[in-house]
Amino acid sequence: MAARKPPTTEPHVERPGPAEFRDPFVRRELAKAAVWFGMALLIVGIIVLAQPLLLIVGGAIFAVFLDGGTRLLARYLPIPRPWRLLLTIILGFGFLGWVFWFAGTTIAAQAEALREVVTAQFNRVMAFAGSLGLVPQGQPTNLGSQLMGSVGRLTTAVGSAIGAVASSIAMIVIGIFLAAEPRIYDRGIAWMLPLRARAGFYRIAEHVGFTLRRLLFGRLIGMIFEGIFTWIMLSLGGVPMAALLGLVTGVLAFIPNIGAITSGVLMVAVGFSAGADKGLYAIFVYFFVQNIDGYLVVPYIARRTVDLAPAIVLGMQLLMGALFGILGVLFADPILATLKVVLVDLSRREAAKEAEGPAVVSG
Repeated sequence: MAARKPPTTEPHVERPGPAEFRDPFVRRELAKAAVWFGMALLIVGIIVLAQPLLLIVGGAIFAVFLDGGTRLLARYLPIPRPWRLLLTIILGFGFLGWVFWFAGTTIAAQAEALREVVTAQFNRVMAFAGSLGLVPQGQPTNLGSQLMGSVGRLTTAVGSAIGAVASSIAMIVIGIFLAAEPRIYDRGIAWMLPLRARAGFYRIAEHVGFTLRRLLFGRLIGMIFEGIFTWIMLSLGGVPMAALLGLVTGVLAFIPNIGAITSGVLMVAVGFSAGADKGLYAIFVYFFVQNIDGYLVVPYIARRTVDLAPAIVLGMQLLMGALFGILGVLFADPILATLKVVLVDLSRREAAKEAEGPAVVSG
């Protein structure tokens, strides 16, 4: 029997190619590329969609206000949640309507006078600084234009009356929907997470909601205190436009650090426009109100909420203002509180998982 001849060509064996996803090397490199590509898309998306994202954040913050009021009414009114939410909305918008009515009928004429006083005082300060050689002579308003021109891209989007009204309506509608049935949205977000991570998400969401309710309620108490107390003190001292300054101080108290500085500048400018004695009294009122708020109201609130260092809050406000404009400044404090709560919760969970005790670092 004749021996078989070896084949003239070797048999073809299929091997993994560069498009074979079962190859461990290819899968690992694809995972790395997907992570970097996803991070790039996330950054670009945040930049491009800054306005709608912040409007959603504002709606969530408004929902926290409504949820806090609904929970507060539950202590005194044993009625279903939808009725308590409706009552909270009516009371809240009724109070805002009264404030706008009071501002429109009582202090509307003072608004133009306040603008003229602040402009005149600013020009006087700039002229004095120019006489000392601190700023260039000739056009003192350029510095103010430069300072006010860097508030970010969102200012142009929401700065007009139509944009502001549309943005406010969008945030209010989002907030009402979120406060009406918050569990639906919690479950919707949790559905996109792995099963092993859902329990942790629910725990963090509950902790964040509790902290923000306390934080915003404390901020509301501080706004009411600063506004009314400033109004009373300035009225007793005979400072002009005391009601308007009290209202502005109360509104700006929602923004820590920056709001207090802005209201103080306005208060002192109006005081000195009526005389040196009124200006010195306005300085006294500003420091008196801020000291009571800083040493009595804020510490009491901070003990019951997340304690945020003032320097970190100011840095967050500057960063958010540079990136997202005036809305970024408004929402910087709640966003920072949320980040801190999430990071603290995750670190505690990891420490418990590793059975690690608190580390003691000697100085």
